[in-house]
Amino acid sequence: MLNYLNKSLTKILICLLFSATTIFSAENDNKVYEQLNVFGEAFDRINEMYVEEVDVERLIQSAINGMLSSLDPHSGFLPPRSYEDMQIDTKGSFGGLGIEVTQEEGFVKVVSPMDDTPAFRAGVEAGDFITHIDGEPILGLSLSEAVEKMRGPVGEKIVITIVRVSEDEPFDVTIVRDTIKLVAARVRYEDNVVIMRVSTFNEQTIPNLKDGVKKVLQENNGMRNVNGFILDLRNNPGGLLSEAVSVSDLFLNEGEIVSTRGRADSDMDRFTASKGDLAEGLPLIVLINGGSASASEIVAGALQDHSRAILVGTKTFGKGSVQTVVPLVGDVAMRLTTARYFTPSGRSIQAMGVSPDIIVEQQPPVSKEDLEEMKQGRERLKEIDLRGALSNGNLTDDEKNLIETERERREIMAERRRNDFQLAHALDLIKGLSKMSINE
Repeated sequence: MLNYLNKSLTKILICLLFSATTIFSAENDNKVYEQLNVFGEAFDRINEMYVEEVDVERLIQSAINGMLSSLDPHSGFLPPRSYEDMQIDTKGSFGGLGIEVTQEEGFVKVVSPMDDTPAFRAGVEAGDFITHIDGEPILGLSLSEAVEKMRGPVGEKIVITIVRVSEDEPFDVTIVRDTIKLVAARVRYEDNVVIMRVSTFNEQTIPNLKDGVKKVLQENNGMRNVNGFILDLRNNPGGLLSEAVSVSDLFLNEGEIVSTRGRADSDMDRFTASKGDLAEGLPLIVLINGGSASASEIVAGALQDHSRAILVGTKTFGKGSVQTVVPLVGDVAMRLTTARYFTPSGRSIQAMGVSPDIIVEQQPPVSKEDLEEMKQGRERLKEIDLRGALSNGNLTDDEKNLIETERERREIMAERRRNDFQLAHALDLIKGLSKMSINE
């Protein structure tokens, strides 16, 4: 058995050596030989001397993963199960908790929870650190291993321990695993505005958006009753580069959308827009926050650089690197960072993120009881409240109905601000912009 393993290891080392010598110059060959010899010797010693019999396949995979994870948080080894799950994820249906994660200082960090998933409903937030899974610490595990532990049979409970900056102590969250079937984009019509919520960038995103906008316009007498569009990219962890380019292209008539630049000067790709604006030049607001990452930042950066949209919210996550999935022998693969994203103006998104044009922090939800107290505290006497005040005897029925309609509209807006302050701000902004365009 040992001879067989040594022969297998020799083949692996030969493959690695030939790969390495195609990259390194002749003067570095000796160093490559030396380091591969060290690797082979270490493998032999571990296999012979470790206190327990080792799983050779797992040992080699861990070595490969060690190489990759030492590069950056997004490079890593994909064993068969993870590779298969990754291929399914891009099509919009998979099993798990519904969170996009990265690794930071050995812990799993939540990039963002996905809409209407178990993690989202359990209150997991962007920026949370996961330190334990079912009471077991995950410090020391690779990102793939930690993700594998979080996946499991649908319907089973999992307890994750979370460290949150705003909380003094770690706390446990119990989540029931479910099949995650993402609807990439949802479109609705509200207050004469088309609101497009994009949760992820996969093969469903463009069809969802186009079909959704078409349906909304048909139900509301077309574009003549639309004051503007809102593209909600908050807590969108990203996805396929091709879909990010396509979504940007929906609102741009020309120009560069994004470029990717690799290690060599020749490793550069540019993606440009084609003619056609889904919003037909109407005001466009893009909502972003710290959970907007990768493909979301490409879209936000492109629309901002072309002055096609106003960005509202908070600074994005700052993941501006390109990962290429490289298939390897035996139904495994590696995810390798191969390039960086740049916006049309040449800005690198990596570690910097995209800053909004208008910073609007999301306000925590206010209970109805607290809201009522706030209302009472703010209420001031008006003319109509004074004893003996004259009534307005000149109001027609239409004017009275208009006053009542305006009162109902204010109540709706107050409720909207209570539930989603950033969206309410965006709707107000579009209303102002539409009035300015009418006056022009």
